[in-house]
Amino acid sequence: MTQQINYSNELSGKIALVTGGTKGAGKAIAERLKAAGATVVITARNKPEQEDPDLFFIPADLSQRGAADQVAKTILERYGRLDTLINNLGASETPGGGFAALNDEHWETTISTNLFAPVRLDRAFLPQMLERGNGVIIHIASIQGRLPLYDATLPYAAAKAGLINYSKGLAKEVTAKGVRILTVSPGWIKTENVKFFLERIAKSSNCTIEEAQESVIAALGGIPAGRPAEPEEVAELVGFLASPRANYLSGTEYVIDGGTIPTI
Repeated sequence: MTQQINYSNELSGKIALVTGGTKGAGKAIAERLKAAGATVVITARNKPEQEDPDLFFIPADLSQRGAADQVAKTILERYGRLDTLINNLGASETPGGGFAALNDEHWETTISTNLFAPVRLDRAFLPQMLERGNGVIIHIASIQGRLPLYDATLPYAAAKAGLINYSKGLAKEVTAKGVRILTVSPGWIKTENVKFFLERIAKSSNCTIEEAQESVIAALGGIPAGRPAEPEEVAELVGFLASPRANYLSGTEYVIDGGTIPTI
C-alpha cells in the first residue's frame, strides 16, 4: 500500500538548522523548510535585516573553532535534538590575480568556512542522530568543486571539492545507521549580492544589467538555461531531499546549474 504524504506539512515536528540562513539561498531554504512545517533555526555572523519570529536565530561565526559546538549546545538544550542539518554556509573573499595573490591566510580562512565548518557541525550533531537512528544532513557545495575558476576562487573550489568527497565518505559510514547524507552543488545563483555585483559591472562597463549578466555567463563558459538559478529553485531541491519523499536517497551529489558543467 502506497503511503500518502501531506507535502504541505511533511516536515511537521522536525527540527532543522540552516547555516548561512539569513540571506540568499540559505534564507530561501529556511523559508522552504518552514513552509513544510519544520521548526527552523538559522545561523550567520550577522542577524537578518528583517527578523522572522518563526525562525530562531543564533549568531555565530562558524569559521571559528568552537562555534559549532556552541551552536549545537544551544539547539540541543532548547529542542533536545536536531533532525535536519543544512550546511549551507559558504563564502569566498579571496583576491583576484591567480595562485600568486593567495597567501596562507586566504587558504586557511576559506577552508575553515567552507569545509571545516560543516565537518564540525556534523561531528556535533551526528551522535544524537545516530542514537535515534534517524536524521538528514545536506551539504551545499558548488559546481566549482568540479569546474574551478582559478583567478580568484581557487581555495573555495578546492574546499568545495573536499566537501563533496567528505560527504560521500560520510554517507558510506552512517547511511546504514539511519542518517542520510546528501550534497547539492549549485551553479551561479542570483542572490542579492549578485544583483549588486551586476550593477557594478554595468556601471563600470557602461552597459545594461542584462549585458552584464551575459558577460558573466560567458565567463562561466555558458549556461544553457540562459540565466542563473533563483534561490527558491535551489531551496525547492533541498526541501525535497530533506523530505520523507527522498528517504531512499543518500550518498549522492545533486547538481543544479542550468547545464553549466559541460561534461558527464
